[in-house]
Amino acid sequence: MDEQIQNYKSAVEAILFVSEKPVVLDQLKEVFPELKPSQIHDLMVQIQEEYVNRGAGMAVVEIAGGFQMLSDSHAATYIREFYKTKTKEKLSRPALESLAIIAYKQPVGRAEVEVIRGVNSDGTIAHLLNKGLIKITGRKEVPGRPFLYGTTKEFLEYFGLKSMDDMPKIEEFNQLGVDVPTGSVVSAETASSVIASEAKQSFEMEVETSGQESSGQSRTMNTET
Repeated sequence: MDEQIQNYKSAVEAILFVSEKPVVLDQLKEVFPELKPSQIHDLMVQIQEEYVNRGAGMAVVEIAGGFQMLSDSHAATYIREFYKTKTKEKLSRPALESLAIIAYKQPVGRAEVEVIRGVNSDGTIAHLLNKGLIKITGRKEVPGRPFLYGTTKEFLEYFGLKSMDDMPKIEEFNQLGVDVPTGSVVSAETASSVIASEAKQSFEMEVETSGQESSGQSRTMNTET
């Protein structure tokens, strides 16, 4: 029985290794119909713990409702040196501001984003749509019925978030020196300002645009300051 469990664990590990996207339990259930979802989840947790306990260069991280194998953050500098990566694409400040407003106020229309930012946001919203970080979630019931926007699963993957519950909380804003009264709701104005500046130290994930790995090789999760 122990040998069979090890075989299952090895198979799950291999699937995580070759997958470029987070693997959800429903996908693994189709591969292992003889196992219960709880058993598959236990195998995943065992793999996670084994990597942590031996200080492995890889980590299994719960992201966007699934599990993904990524290179451990402590190895990011060495991997970047190995690939001699020079060019990185980061979200611009306007894009971060618009994305923060949408993330905290969703569903929200373009006009509301522009009122908060004080500038036209057509370009930034179009850019975020093209990157798949936001999506159209419906229409507002007002004259003209403008589109409403919300974040996507790709948003969670991009920032390495398990769910929207992992978004920065009031306490985190206070730690960054932003005065937010206890018990109050974080405003989109505050959120956009923080995420676009100090908070991006812990919230922004860089996208490597050169030296990309092929499918099945290690993927790097990097949250540089």
